[in-house]
Amino acid sequence: MIETQAIKESIDDFLARQTADVERVVREAAAAEITPRFRQLAEDDVVQKSGPHDLVTVADRLAEEHLTRELTALLPGSVVVGEEAVHADPAIYDAIAGGAPVWIVDPVDGTRQFVHGDPGFCTLVALALDGVVLASWTYAPALDEFAVAVRGKGATLNGTPLRAGSPEPGRPLTVATSHPDFTTDDQKRALLGLTAEGFAPRPCGSAGLEYLAIARGTLDAVAFSWELAWDHAAGLLLVEEAGGTHRTRDGVPFAITGGNALPFTAARDEATAQRVVAALAGGA
Repeated sequence: MIETQAIKESIDDFLARQTADVERVVREAAAAEITPRFRQLAEDDVVQKSGPHDLVTVADRLAEEHLTRELTALLPGSVVVGEEAVHADPAIYDAIAGGAPVWIVDPVDGTRQFVHGDPGFCTLVALALDGVVLASWTYAPALDEFAVAVRGKGATLNGTPLRAGSPEPGRPLTVATSHPDFTTDDQKRALLGLTAEGFAPRPCGSAGLEYLAIARGTLDAVAFSWELAWDHAAGLLLVEEAGGTHRTRDGVPFAITGGNALPFTAARDEATAQRVVAALAGGA
C-alpha cells in the first residue's frame, strides 16, 4: 500500500510537470511515422488481422514502437500496452491490471479510415495505474486537433476547455454504435433497442474521435460492444473530464481491466447514459 501510494504521488508529480512532454512525444510519433504515410500507403503496407475491417499498417507498427520507446523514457518504471504488441503477445495486456504505471496506446485508431484516405483517425495514449486512467491524449493529425484530459483537472481541445453539456430536449439522441462485425447475436439484439423512437443511431467511426465528439457536445452518446482498453481508455477520461459519464449494460461505470457487461455507453450526461442503458435492456 505504501509503495502504491508512492507510485501514485510520483505520477501526480509527473503529470504536474510533464503533460506537455507527452503531447510532444505523441506529435513527434505522428509526424515521423503516420502523416508521411497518409494517402501514400503501398499495397504491401496494409495487412488484415482478423478480417477486412481489422487492418494494420506499417504506420501503426512503427508509431507504436516510437511511442513505446519515448513514453517509457519519460516515465521510468512504466510499461506500455499497445494494440500491435498485444496482437503479437496477448500476455502483455495483463499489465493493465498490474502495479506499474501503464501507457495504453492505440497508434492509429481508425486504421480503416487511415487506409482509405479519410482524415477521421487519431492516435490515443492514456496513462493508468491500478486500473484507473489518470490522463489521456487524443491527437487527430489530419484534422489538427489535440485533446488532453487529466483526472480532476478537466479536458481541453487545442487548449480550449471542453464541456459536453446536455442534449437539446425533445430531439432524438444521436448515438454512434458498434460495427456489426464486432458484435455477438445477443449484443445485436440489445443494440436494436436504439432503433426505437427517440434515438438516431449511426455506425461509429474512430472510437477516439467519437469520444471527442461527445466531449465537445456534437454527439450525444456511443454504444460499443467491445472492451479493448486502447480504444476506450483515453476517450472515457476525456468524456468524464468534460462533464459526461459512462455506464455498462448493467448500469455501472466501465472498467478498463475488463469484465464489463456489454454493450456499454458513454454519454454527454447521466440522464442520457441512463436512457441508452434502458434502451439496450429493452432491446435484449
